[in-house]
Amino acid sequence: MPSDVAILGAGSWGTALAVHLARLGHAVRIWSIEAPIIAEMRERRANAVYLPDVALPEAIRPTTDIGEALAGVEIVVVVVPSDAMRSVARAGRPSFAPGAILVSAAKGLELDTLRRMSEVLVEESGGAHPVVAMSGPSFAVEVARELPTALCVASDDVAAAERVQAEFRGRFLRLYATTDVVGVEVGGALKNVIAIAAGVAEGLGLGHNAQAALITRGLVEITRLAVAAGGHRETLAGLTGLGDLVLTCTGPYSRNRHVGIELARGRRLPEVLAGMKMVAEGVKTTEAALALGARHGVELPITQQMAAVLDGRKTPRAALEDLMLRPQRSEPEGG
Repeated sequence: MPSDVAILGAGSWGTALAVHLARLGHAVRIWSIEAPIIAEMRERRANAVYLPDVALPEAIRPTTDIGEALAGVEIVVVVVPSDAMRSVARAGRPSFAPGAILVSAAKGLELDTLRRMSEVLVEESGGAHPVVAMSGPSFAVEVARELPTALCVASDDVAAAERVQAEFRGRFLRLYATTDVVGVEVGGALKNVIAIAAGVAEGLGLGHNAQAALITRGLVEITRLAVAAGGHRETLAGLTGLGDLVLTCTGPYSRNRHVGIELARGRRLPEVLAGMKMVAEGVKTTEAALALGARHGVELPITQQMAAVLDGRKTPRAALEDLMLRPQRSEPEGG
């Protein structure tokens, strides 16, 4: 019998996962601090703000009471922006059922501590719960529409990862397991930064050659940092590295790509973000990634140029020109 599942976060990805799990037969409780969103989900059985045109199955129970959402639930999926992960986990901790598996479906780094999202969950749960990171190339709307998707689940607790694999697998969703939590989460976080750069290249009309170069060298940059932080190089050649990077740099639903395109068109960052309903994690991750790179002595040239663009210190065109004019290296090397 499928387990009850709680989803903390009712954005597009949280809602899509709730819909998917409900279709598999799970009783799903979805929580959000946004009362108007929850009220609409209850009354209209839809989330028009974050996932329009997708009907919510009756097995989904929306609530603004985090204790109600978590009571007795064996699997808790946390799908909130990276800067809200710690506060949400802290609020939920008193209500986590004994032995409940905590699943991070968020992608990013905590700015102050440079912690990955699974690390935040471990800290805030007091290490009393198995933690699984779930990542991979996945636009929420396509999962909700039952289009084929493959993800990765990563955990030091093999049994917990296998449990999530079994509970989440469906006809249109396949999950692969790994113990390389670092590689999975660094890949998921930094691909958003590279996607901003890819959007800049697209917005400037620089062509497919430039896009391919940015994606490829972006993968080198991500891999370099992931390995320095303790991840495995081969992980970044998989779903949570190359797969997620390609999707986010080229797909029409990519928020970070959209930010880059709009910056290339001359719009200022605050204006671009003000016009978006959803969070573009790459904007926040850029600064944290540079700090993490400095901690590990890793050069991140694309990330560094995007930081200058986001801060208004450099125009998008000047940033990409500076990337082209960097000293030439050998490949594969690492620079």
